Amino acid sequence: MKNSKCRIWIFFLLMGACTQYVFAVTLKDSLVLKNKDVMVGEIKSLDKGVLTIKTEYSDKDFLVEWSGVKEIFCNSRFLITLRNGTRLNGTFYTIDSGKTLVIDGYASHKDTAVLHLQEVLRNVVFLKGLQSNFWSRASANIDMGITLTRANNLRQLTGSTKLGYLADKWSLNMYYNDLRSKQDSISLTRRTEAGINYIYYLQRDWFATASITFLSNTEQALGLRSTGKLGMGKYFLHTNRRYWSCNTGLSYNMEKFSNETPARNSLEGYVGSEINLFNIGDFNFFNSVFVFRSLTKSNRWRSDIRLDTKYDFPKDFYAKFGMTLNYDNLSATGNATDYVFSFSVGWEL
Repeated sequence: MKNSKCRIWIFFLLMGACTQYVFAVTLKDSLVLKNKDVMVGEIKSLDKGVLTIKTEYSDKDFLVEWSGVKEIFCNSRFLITLRNGTRLNGTFYTIDSGKTLVIDGYASHKDTAVLHLQEVLRNVVFLKGLQSNFWSRASANIDMGITLTRANNLRQLTGSTKLGYLADKWSLNMYYNDLRSKQDSISLTRRTEAGINYIYYLQRDWFATASITFLSNTEQALGLRSTGKLGMGKYFLHTNRRYWSCNTGLSYNMEKFSNETPARNSLEGYVGSEINLFNIGDFNFFNSVFVFRSLTKSNRWRSDIRLDTKYDFPKDFYAKFGMTLNYDNLSATGNATDYVFSFSVGWEL
């Protein structure tokens, strides 16, 4: 009888040890928060001051304020971006009861960074788990809006979608925006915009960029404008709450019109700036301004301005208010300025 009880106790002890081992292997990342809560799971990313961790005991990912982390341990491999623009590819963990964080570099970075944790909370601005499958590196969102009014039988539909992919040292983003408006006694209004943007990240927050954009706009009789850009840029501000970057370069502009205006091509120089404010509760704010000066056609200026404000809802839904403004001092219709205000609801991956 005693031998049977011993066997039962040994069996349960072995089962407990195996369970703890499987749990530790499966969930290899852990967080200790400043309020002494402990979370064990898979750290997926840090972006805009919010750490995303997946656990076995929840049907959705947890979002944790980066400033609330006291200790952290990871075996997963990450793409790590520091505030000064340094990019590391490796794992990280805290020592000295959370006072120091060690980053073990991989790939082209064989060095090891040792930082005081409070410095880390200020200086680590981005983490991305570098898994081998495609979807762990991809991002996507789609939103739509509709306006219906009885006056003049107005019908307006807006839609936009974005796709992105992040590699170790580069990113690729694609977007498509469309607006169609129809009302009595007025011809169909349509504005379509699409683009592909490639960024190669350098050290010290410098980057090289190449892009091609397409714009069709009935308001300015623009059948199709195709613009290719090559340039260099730098993040002058890059923290867990905001970033600000500027870039400059050359662009080649090809235009075809829907009226009698002949097609025209031109080489341009451009300067641009982007600012993104986030971690403002559930609000995000984005603004970009690009100015183009023709190098082959005298006295021609163009500008593209974009403003987006987004409010995040649960389950990855969001509401967005946006404004896009295009200026061309030599427009084919004489309308130098065209703008669009939109409100939409969307979902992101």
